[in-house]
Amino acid sequence: MVGVAVCSSVSSIKALWETRIRKVKEDEEQRKAPPRGRLSVGVWEDRAVLARLKDKLQTEDGRLVLRIQQEEWKTLPRCLVQFSQVQEWQIHRTGLQKIPDFICSFQSLLVLDLSRNGVTEIPKQIGKLTRLRELLLSYNRVQFVPEELSGCESLERLELSMNRDLDQLPDQFRKLTRLQRLDLSMNDFTSLPDCVVDLPALEWLDMGGNRLQDLPEDIHRMETLHTLWLHRNELQKLPENISRMPNLDTLVLSNNKLRDIPPLMEDMSNLRFVNFRDNPLTLDVMLPVRKTKAEKDEDEEDEEEDDRELFGREFMQMYIQEARKRAYAVVNMHRVNQTNDEP
Repeated sequence: MVGVAVCSSVSSIKALWETRIRKVKEDEEQRKAPPRGRLSVGVWEDRAVLARLKDKLQTEDGRLVLRIQQEEWKTLPRCLVQFSQVQEWQIHRTGLQKIPDFICSFQSLLVLDLSRNGVTEIPKQIGKLTRLRELLLSYNRVQFVPEELSGCESLERLELSMNRDLDQLPDQFRKLTRLQRLDLSMNDFTSLPDCVVDLPALEWLDMGGNRLQDLPEDIHRMETLHTLWLHRNELQKLPENISRMPNLDTLVLSNNKLRDIPPLMEDMSNLRFVNFRDNPLTLDVMLPVRKTKAEKDEDEEDEEEDDRELFGREFMQMYIQEARKRAYAVVNMHRVNQTNDEP
């Protein structure tokens, strides 16, 4: 009988002990779990952020636009993917430091404008945005363009000006066959990348404010280009083939180190505007003085004319003509000297 009593007592104590342990575990789990009818702090924060972001959504020209300006958003929350139907981002002066990796979730995105922030890199995931038409990242801190960007097959406009340390582009860049407008101004390029020359649809290119020392000899392959900005570089000469660019109508070459103007540029009939201001050109050419307004008024047939650019197209024509005259003069002088030296 005593043995039975002892066993019964041990079993009761063990059961009581297990019950207490189970009770302690349940209490711990209840403390960790949010109270019924209430949301966790993280969920509340996400809802608050989403409500704040929802106020930034606007409909413009039939597009759903996310516009944030002059507010601090150094990072973008992942809960933003709940607005994946957004077609345009306009996020300026927010201090944004990184384009989120979940950018690839926005398959409807047509315009990604993150100008004037602190973005340091372009994520590889951006290449999955096959509908993206405009990528604007001017005035940031981008130092490297990933080859995956070539996956943005619909891209028509790319702006990367004023990123300062940017000095090269990947070879795959040439696959952007729809790119029409490219702004690489105020960076650190020392040459025009071959992949840019190969862009078949490029119409507008700004390479001003870099450190370009020369232009490629095959620049004439840029057959669709009509506007070329090359101001504030270190160009000392122009390739002769620049005269073979059939659609070029605007060429800005101010603030370089040019000594001469290729004579073949005289035949560039489509060139409407050119600027050679602030170059150490060899010849000092002055444009002829035009009639004063009073003199024009006396001539009823004289039509009103726009002000001339002193170092523009007319200057270019006169410079080439003057250079040709001087070259002929030197040749004739040489012939005369040869004749006089004959016995």
